[in-house]
Amino acid sequence: MTTPPMIPGFDGLMTLSRREGVDIRPTLLRVLTDLYVQAPSHTADEEKQFVELASRLLDQVDDATRAAVRARLSIYPNSPRVILDQLALQPVPASPSPAPDVSVPTLSQPAPPPSRIVNRTMQPNDAAEISNLFFAANASERAKMLHNLADTPLQPSARIPLARAERAMHILEMAAFAEDRENFAREIGEALILPMAIADQVVNDPGGEPLACCAKALGMHGAIFQRVLLFLNPEFGASVNNVYRLSRMYDVLTERAALIMVAAWRGAHLAATRAKFRPTLYDDERQRVRAATPTARPSIQPSAQPGADITRTRNNSGN
Repeated sequence: MTTPPMIPGFDGLMTLSRREGVDIRPTLLRVLTDLYVQAPSHTADEEKQFVELASRLLDQVDDATRAAVRARLSIYPNSPRVILDQLALQPVPASPSPAPDVSVPTLSQPAPPPSRIVNRTMQPNDAAEISNLFFAANASERAKMLHNLADTPLQPSARIPLARAERAMHILEMAAFAEDRENFAREIGEALILPMAIADQVVNDPGGEPLACCAKALGMHGAIFQRVLLFLNPEFGASVNNVYRLSRMYDVLTERAALIMVAAWRGAHLAATRAKFRPTLYDDERQRVRAATPTARPSIQPSAQPGADITRTRNNSGN
């Protein structure tokens, strides 16, 4: 089995598939199909390579994987006829109706250019509120929230330097292949300057939208993000609906909205830190003031007596 030149990074999957005791065939077929349907058309050589790989893998995978691939190719207009016959599918008409939107709002108009937006620095309390609302929301509410953030005047975090972002994406992809969530979260935190608690929450979030924001903030390509979804959490990646929904959301997610969420997570950590330490110091100061007040007043009043005696003595001597 050769590596198709149309799929960048596929050699890493092939190397993983040759390891003893690792059955990577279901994931290979899912990734191969997802990458194939991303392009609107293919050359004859690309189609031939896809047919050779996919037809062979379809006979070696479980029913759930076959169903996932079947769902993807059933709405792709340029699916090879050989694979369609193998899956008992009919070709998609030349002008298919668009696939129904899954929890992703339609973009009625493009976001205004960043140059027209007067950015406002996000206060820690506001950042904490945005973060809490985002984590508590469901999938459709999160998608709408991210869509609206692109138009807000909130100050996004600065872009990660290109060299650092590329190194982070390479490490994250390798950690995802190994299903190493701990190192994945650590690299997310270091690359985006997030506290470890937030990074863990992002990685372990059941919806996946926080992870999409971090990936977009790093400039991760959509194909790499799909592979991360498939490998990092096998239970999540096994759901075609989950991967398809997040992939669609990732395509319309703007870099600005993602960077605003990163800024919100940083600010939320600052707000939590202030809330943890400020009340203790404030109460300590008040306790010290209250304790000093009663002891100071009695010492002042008796001092008025000697002054009064001196005044009377001077008046008597004058008489």
